[in-house]
Amino acid sequence: MRNTAKLSTAVLAAGALTFGLSACGSSGSGSASDTSGPLVVAASPTPHAEILNYVKDHLAKKAGLDLEVKEFQDYIVPNTATEDGSVDANYFQNQPYLDDFNKKRGTHIVPVVTVHLEPLGLYSHKVKSADALKSGATVAVPNDAVNEARSLKLLAANGLITLKDGAGSEATPQDITKNPKNLKFKEVEAAQTVRSLDDVDAAVVNGNYAISADLKPAKDALVLESAKNSPYGNFLAVKDGNQDDPRVKKLAKLLTSPEVKKFIEDKYAGSVIASF
Repeated sequence: MRNTAKLSTAVLAAGALTFGLSACGSSGSGSASDTSGPLVVAASPTPHAEILNYVKDHLAKKAGLDLEVKEFQDYIVPNTATEDGSVDANYFQNQPYLDDFNKKRGTHIVPVVTVHLEPLGLYSHKVKSADALKSGATVAVPNDAVNEARSLKLLAANGLITLKDGAGSEATPQDITKNPKNLKFKEVEAAQTVRSLDDVDAAVVNGNYAISADLKPAKDALVLESAKNSPYGNFLAVKDGNQDDPRVKKLAKLLTSPEVKKFIEDKYAGSVIASF
């Protein structure tokens, strides 16, 4: 992660503690061998915690699963809490992000089951179409390596920029070879992109933050990431070694049930897409 992300992470983590959202030892989670308590899952509020709470309220009891959901606003603490055992699992991220996180932070988080995709979108409070962006316009993008690269690929796929051949999951603005609108990029914490819309000309926003801000990606995005052959499906994840926890297996089955698929389709109307 970039240094700018590290500072904001500390602030976000403190905020999570203030609201009682961070995991703690009294939550019922413990060592990998202790599977008697509730399964504590860290999640982004929207749509991850909403989906988990649907499972908790409608499916978990019948399946014999005691599920506890803890919400986090950032993309750092859910993984570090899963690594240190403060929570049992998390649900908020995709494979490229997790690969980057594990590599840079030495964590051992692994996916269990993919549940949904949140298409990344370009939004604006100032223009009604991407073509209407003026020369020199400022575009906010997430400052973590994977989501910034994903943002640039979205802009490239829609003709706003061209990236050099081979620009992969760590592409940065330095990899732009053509920029006909002379766009300028402002790197901010992913959670802040939607809040930056009044200060920039446009922002690339992750689907969960867009939905939390009452944006409808399928309707409001100037351009929207294609779901076809996407590597960015969001999954339930645990620390390596905990995949066989019977509680995790129960939750994985429930998260990929017909009931959850219908819930996603009915509630999010294409802004979140079931991946199973």
